[in-house]
Amino acid sequence: MTERAFFFIILFMATIYFTRHGETFTNTKKLVCGAREVELTEKGHEQALELGKELKSKIEGGEIKIDRIFYSPLSRAKLTALHISEITGIPAEEEPLLIERNFGSFEDKSRESEEFKAALRTFAMSYGRESGGESNMRTAQRIYNLLDKLTEQSKRTDETYLLVAHNGLARVVNSYFYDMTNEEFGAFGITNCQLLRYEF
Repeated sequence: MTERAFFFIILFMATIYFTRHGETFTNTKKLVCGAREVELTEKGHEQALELGKELKSKIEGGEIKIDRIFYSPLSRAKLTALHISEITGIPAEEEPLLIERNFGSFEDKSRESEEFKAALRTFAMSYGRESGGESNMRTAQRIYNLLDKLTEQSKRTDETYLLVAHNGLARVVNSYFYDMTNEEFGAFGITNCQLLRYEF
């Protein structure tokens, strides 16, 4: 690799951050909750505020850079993002493509059931399209399209983004950057307000 090519790669390397919303009632009960509304708990609000303070400290210390926040239209992610935005001063805007997937017939059922865990490892099944279920494939299509768009946008603007969304999307985002087996995909998850960093 020539020196010139090396600098070309560095120039267009971009960073994206991803976090899951703060705790909700359904999280505490270990219930499946997809593309429907559920409020943050008091602890959920506190988690969002703590993440905002952590990011503010790291930004002011020159450890990280975040230029814009994009968040899911569901209130649990929106409020998490707005808490972070208020503390850090980073502008935040709604991104409809970041809405959590609809888990169809599994909605409001136990996340710990073997049936649901097995379903997470399937890709074409929508868990009942008549009830609005969305397959892993369709979810990945919209999230991959969004990440492709942000990659190109970052190349033009040199911006770094924070996505505030959901656990169901965390595994999809991770699969965009890393190869994952079906088992790894189904088992992947993050805790409330856990921060992930990826390089384009």
